[in-house]
Amino acid sequence: MEVWIHQFSFAGKTVAAARQIEGWGFDGMLLADSQDLNADIWVELALAAEATSSLKLGPGVTNLVTRHPTVTASAASTLQIESGGRVVLGLGRGDSAVSKIGLGSQPVAEFEEGLGQLQVLLSGESVSLSNGTEAAIEWLAAADAPKVPVVVAATGPKVIAAGAKHTEMIDFTVGAEPARLEWAIAHAREAAGGRDLSLGAFLDIGVSEDPATARNLIRGSTAILARFGVESTSTEGLSDQTRKGIEKLASEYEEAGHGKSKSAAAQGLSDEFIDRFGVCGTPEQVVAKLKELAALGLDRIVMVPGSLDANPEAVAESNRLFAEEVLPQLK
Repeated sequence: MEVWIHQFSFAGKTVAAARQIEGWGFDGMLLADSQDLNADIWVELALAAEATSSLKLGPGVTNLVTRHPTVTASAASTLQIESGGRVVLGLGRGDSAVSKIGLGSQPVAEFEEGLGQLQVLLSGESVSLSNGTEAAIEWLAAADAPKVPVVVAATGPKVIAAGAKHTEMIDFTVGAEPARLEWAIAHAREAAGGRDLSLGAFLDIGVSEDPATARNLIRGSTAILARFGVESTSTEGLSDQTRKGIEKLASEYEEAGHGKSKSAAAQGLSDEFIDRFGVCGTPEQVVAKLKELAALGLDRIVMVPGSLDANPEAVAESNRLFAEEVLPQLK
């Protein structure tokens, strides 16, 4: 099973983080695309590519609202060439990147249409846009580079199905309850109709010898992923405790506190909710839960290691413990 790590990109810090992540033995690094909260991901990913040699790289995730499909296809293909083929393009319907500028997440039908267009563009072919324009990444046809694979971040059945039909990979954002992940995996495989599909999951992970410290590290980031669940039309596999927690979170969530453990919504999450939805605790506890989830059929996990306002030293220590005591047992 591959193990990736999710990061918030900060100018002047991404390169050092990428080098350390590669040195620790992670397979890949994803950078959040949220222009109001982070430095520009394509600049930071390019710098990370130059500073590393084997680490896979990509946005985690970008969207087709703030960035037109042609813009994203050109950027991802450029990085693919410059990195020697190490790019994976993470895509979603839009979260803080769109809400921070007063827009909403892309409707599923529109997202699926854009996803299909993006795949064609990444293959060096032309597409017909909704305004009747024929568009193509013209320089890509002459480039010698493997197509950039696309991975969709998905919570609900419609987006899971769209990813299964049109992409090479899906990363579920449904939390760490085994029954919920089992449902997501089964739905994706059914929708894929026999297509090869690589399956992963974003997981909020905090590691400490003190379980309370581990839990509080991921309080804000857990709030981000958990609130996506309210958009899903299916609650299959969710425990009553988790379902009620998601509903409460959605009603209390404020965009100003996005990703922050000190926000009212994050503070309102019970310890039991975080323990169920996330993966936190001692190294031994984290290893046991991740092995249980890997056995469900995941090809990859994406570690989301800490909230935006978490103590950087505490996050660094959690990451070190994960790299030294958890990661070797997952390989």
